[in-house]
Amino acid sequence: MRSGITDLVLLAPGFPRDESDSACLPAQQVFVRSLRQVCPELQITIFAWEYPYHSSPYHWHGVRVIPFNAFNRSKLAKLILACRMWIQLKQQLRRKKNVGLLSFWCTECALFGKYFARWYGLRHFIWILGQDAAKGNRFVRWIRPKADELLAMSDFLARCFEENYGIRPARIIPNGVDKNLFAPAPNDRDIDLMGVGSLIPLKQYELFVGIAKSLRPAFPGLKAVICGNGPERTKIETLIAAESLTDTITLKGELPHQEVLRLMQRARVFLHPSSFEGFPTACLEALYAGAHVISFVSPMQAWINHWHVVDSVEEMAEKSLEILQDPDADHHSVAPFLMKESASLVLQLYRSNPSEIL
Repeated sequence: MRSGITDLVLLAPGFPRDESDSACLPAQQVFVRSLRQVCPELQITIFAWEYPYHSSPYHWHGVRVIPFNAFNRSKLAKLILACRMWIQLKQQLRRKKNVGLLSFWCTECALFGKYFARWYGLRHFIWILGQDAAKGNRFVRWIRPKADELLAMSDFLARCFEENYGIRPARIIPNGVDKNLFAPAPNDRDIDLMGVGSLIPLKQYELFVGIAKSLRPAFPGLKAVICGNGPERTKIETLIAAESLTDTITLKGELPHQEVLRLMQRARVFLHPSSFEGFPTACLEALYAGAHVISFVSPMQAWINHWHVVDSVEEMAEKSLEILQDPDADHHSVAPFLMKESASLVLQLYRSNPSEIL
């Protein structure tokens, strides 16, 4: 497809350090690969602000990545690095014909992108992807985004951003899956409960442990798996031991993305007890893997098959029990959104008249 630009620069807080770093920002990885599928002639460059922790340019699946290693730097050091990034991008403009900018998250990178694009007359969009829509985002007051500069990954994020900052993003471009990442599904679903995510307070995996405990009387052989790592791991391990669930819940740690998808294809119920989420990739992948998803947050206003939204821990446990007790529970693949379609929508924004797609 024609995108209206020859080059797209993605400004991101981080990006995988190499092609084996599959657990880092899986949605953004799928998005970049999808861009290349729908528009092979497009030249893509990624400016990674904080991660990886080095400043040597490299290639990721043929895409040039320029890291700046700004993580945990002083304000002065970040200012110097921002000047370097400005110079790097200016040099790229001299070599390229028609450049567009896209910032992931409405944070530091979006602040840089906003003023660079204004200075050089470039088209720039900001994709709101998660907690940047929550209260306390100090960058919004400095970015001062206009509605037509903002994309939101879900209806929920658009609503949150409007409630917190008084600006309604003009477009919803959802998260999606890449069907090509999935191997043929196994015949058996031998994992009853599954969760995937960082072990941080926001994700509330202690609730996962409590739900597994409540289901044990009805399912003495219950098998549950949590994939992910983080500062809460010791706390979760201690809780599992205290509740005598070491034979029930397995903490897998951080696994390669493909291995996580294979586990999802064996799962019956996917629990996502997070208190705030934009549009979790893991939930969409679990749906395509055939699992039923249960969460507290509904990302989209429209109903999504096999995605059950509940209001309490008790309801989450009840819905889990209902699905696990149903011998005829449907586990076919559900794909409400594909990343190739989202990539196409993003590229359409860089046409001469992006209002055509509003």
